[in-house]
Amino acid sequence: MEQEEKKGFFRSLKEGLRKTREGLVRRLDRLLAGKVRLEPGTLEEIEEVLIGADIGVKTTERLIRDLESHADRQDKDRANILRERLKDGIAAILAAREETLILSGHRPFVVMAIGVNGVGKTTTIAKMARHWRNAGHKVMLVAADTFRAAAIEQLEIWAERAGVEVVRQQKGSDPSAVVYDALRAAHARGMDLVILDTAGRLHTKVNLMDELKKIQRVAGRVVPGAPHEVLLVLDATTGQNAVSQAKMFHQAVGVTGLAMTKLDGTAKGGILVAIASELDIPIRYIGVGEGLDDLQEFRARAFVDALFGEAPEV
Repeated sequence: MEQEEKKGFFRSLKEGLRKTREGLVRRLDRLLAGKVRLEPGTLEEIEEVLIGADIGVKTTERLIRDLESHADRQDKDRANILRERLKDGIAAILAAREETLILSGHRPFVVMAIGVNGVGKTTTIAKMARHWRNAGHKVMLVAADTFRAAAIEQLEIWAERAGVEVVRQQKGSDPSAVVYDALRAAHARGMDLVILDTAGRLHTKVNLMDELKKIQRVAGRVVPGAPHEVLLVLDATTGQNAVSQAKMFHQAVGVTGLAMTKLDGTAKGGILVAIASELDIPIRYIGVGEGLDDLQEFRARAFVDALFGEAPEV
């Protein structure tokens, strides 16, 4: 049963990465097809393919240097080996950021989800809630986005789908006050996990960043050490903008984990590799579809195997 579940997750991941695979791996395969010797300029062409997949200039240069350093005579005579070298290089970058979120040491464990507007933050929260509820935990969602009535209603709908509790107040309420009351209620009800849905905000707006800091301070007064996870949700379709967003949010509030959404909607899923290379922040989740079960815990080897279209180890 467990092996079948793993295979199902891999099939979902592989399908979710289809556009990126076609834009990156298929182009690499066509570039290297039929070559028995590494021709002049091939590395430059590989570099163009990697940058085109939004792996980024810095990360691409790192991967190219790695290819060059391993390009012994055998590699030069068998250019297709470069594919495996490149795959291993990408896997090594991603593996360094693979770190599963563990709910330990705190009850309730408090997650503050943050991000700019439109990244899929609320749906990601709901998918997380379903995941942890299915794992046997008591989960509560908190509507700390009080600027828009629609945001509160959306969270309620997703909470019902996920089968978890939700705490809300009226539109226009002080988000910090909502968090304060919700965490007191969560403690009283014996919740294991509380996820705070904060309002989407531009990472360049100082006053909105200050509001996040206030929410952090208030949460810590109710539950020691809260929030125990500051989860930044990023949209893969925004490409290199995701890197700058992550840097600025991290500088402002100290991001402890990342969730990358909409990988199924872009041919530039290589941005995840750039994020892993440039930021020392664990990647917790990746989203490869719109369904409640389409948020997966990040696994570097499974991601690379799916990207390169190879069978998983089960």
